[in-house]
Amino acid sequence: MTHQTGDGRLPGDPTPREIVHRTIRVDHAGEYGAKRIYQGQIAVLRGTKWEPLLRHMQEQEQEHLDTFTRLIAKRRVRPTALLPLWHVAGFALGAATAALGHRGAMACTVAVEEAIDEHYQAQEAALGEDEAELKGRIAKFRADELEHRDIGLENEAELTPAYRLLSAVIKAGCRVAIKVSERV
Repeated sequence: MTHQTGDGRLPGDPTPREIVHRTIRVDHAGEYGAKRIYQGQIAVLRGTKWEPLLRHMQEQEQEHLDTFTRLIAKRRVRPTALLPLWHVAGFALGAATAALGHRGAMACTVAVEEAIDEHYQAQEAALGEDEAELKGRIAKFRADELEHRDIGLENEAELTPAYRLLSAVIKAGCRVAIKVSERV
């Protein structure tokens, strides 16, 4: 027999407060990583016709990061201990995919944004009605991420050599980063 807590949760399920803290922690980490990916891509593609497009997406990621940085302070959420890892890994992923050319950079963007879309959808569903403001921010940021995905698709992401494999590896890495950053 399974015993539920008074609020319908099973033993071991996170509390609503823990869900909010995990949401803010992981989204802060993710937006930080996204900013670093674009910085890596810009470092490689600086001076090309792709730089302004990458800068546009990076500026939106910076806006998202600034929002979650404020929420970390306001809600007294412990940031992930893995920010130094995401600092290096994000830049390296961005630079490595951009080294494949603009298509590689765009393939990275599409893969990351598709993983983030799934993640943000799940967060919107998990947050309670008392978190309407946070849900609204996540919905707005999700729309920006889908715009980035569409930009990547419009700019030949799928023509990258080994696109499906590259996309699958990046998505898997994103999913692992999400799970780890929620808790660590």
